[in-house]
Amino acid sequence: MIILLFAVLAVGVPTSVVWRLGKRARVPRWIVAVFLLAGWLTIFAGWALSQRAQPFLFPDTSPCGSSGTPVSQYYPPDSFCRHTDGELRTVNGPNAQLLFWTAHNTALAMLIAAAFARRHKQA
Repeated sequence: MIILLFAVLAVGVPTSVVWRLGKRARVPRWIVAVFLLAGWLTIFAGWALSQRAQPFLFPDTSPCGSSGTPVSQYYPPDSFCRHTDGELRTVNGPNAQLLFWTAHNTALAMLIAAAFARRHKQA
């Protein structure tokens, strides 16, 4: 129960603050909504990509298993296994970062769109 409360607060408070700041700055609601969705998707996709090799949830099914040591990279997010021969291999595959970079660039585009929308309203 306390974990659920923490999760609601961890997501709800920043979302509420950003929504209110957007409203105060008179940024269109759709820009703020897309920014929030893309921002949270960026955070969760980045976390999933960077923690995939870590054996904290299901140690028996970890991609590294007993053949390597898990290594995480947080930006850009990726997970690797360092094998006994010293080779570092990714566990996310070649197309796994597409969702992260799409969400990241959408959030960035919405920041730019908000600045243009605010500037256009003032003129």
